[in-house]
Amino acid sequence: MYIIINNKKFKEMKKIVILGATGTVGRKIAKILLEEGKHQVKLVARNPNKLQDFEALGAEIILGDVNDVKTLTEAFKNADSVFLILPDNVKAENTRAYQRRVTGNYIEAIQKSGIKHIVNMSSLGSHMHEGNGMMAGTGEQEVRLNQLEDVNVIHIRSAYFMENWLRTVGLVKSKGINGTAAVGEHAIPMVATQDVAKVAAAHLSNLDFTGKSVQPVMGPRNYTYTEFTKLIGKAIGQPELPYVQIPVEQAKQIFLGNGFSEDFVDNLLEMALAVKDGIFNYQKRDASTTSPTTAEAFIADTYLPIYNQQ
Repeated sequence: MYIIINNKKFKEMKKIVILGATGTVGRKIAKILLEEGKHQVKLVARNPNKLQDFEALGAEIILGDVNDVKTLTEAFKNADSVFLILPDNVKAENTRAYQRRVTGNYIEAIQKSGIKHIVNMSSLGSHMHEGNGMMAGTGEQEVRLNQLEDVNVIHIRSAYFMENWLRTVGLVKSKGINGTAAVGEHAIPMVATQDVAKVAAAHLSNLDFTGKSVQPVMGPRNYTYTEFTKLIGKAIGQPELPYVQIPVEQAKQIFLGNGFSEDFVDNLLEMALAVKDGIFNYQKRDASTTSPTTAEAFIADTYLPIYNQQ
């Protein structure tokens, strides 16, 4: 898009809206776009205080959340592109109903605002609509967004976040083990969220997609949970650090003890248990779906500093 000033042609700044800007991926997207200095960036968040550093970089901070259709609609109006993400609600008594309601809010805001380019955060495993826990909701969101007419949508199907391993730092430090409810020996794609953010930011700024499409972001290669644990162990000086598959009931009680609703926990565990069935192995790996950050690089640059602080 260009504007003419004094008979000269200039590229107009893109107007980009980001939901979930305080989250793992959204925050990185915002940082990338703001540091480029070529865009008008709006960040929608429930807690604007967490985004003061971005406001200093020129972002417009909008107080709102996924249930505020009016605010979303106003934010989307006259924007060139929007980043959507389906946020978790650990207190939801009915996770699928909550996800369905949020998707409905997004669709209403899209239709009322006239926005034409949507970058939708999804996940590997979203090709299925049952048996995949949390991903059933992202899969449904893909289908519903695909039904929008005259709106271009690209679904970023991300691999398992390497950042998820930060959640078990306390277990590693206190018990000398690493573990989740998933099997240890099934290899799946794993990705650093910085790589996901770079792909999403490029689509938001370049508007290089039409119709409805899927963009997997799958990390450098597949890793088993056991292999990733060994790499962590090597980095922290515990080369024999074991990966332990935590029994489902034990894992459930841990989550419930943290205040999560039972239905949310059941969805989390269904997703973890389905790893062995290949829910994350559906997408084809090629040059277009492979991203650069290795497990070793992630552990050195992100995991170790956090591990050493705790």
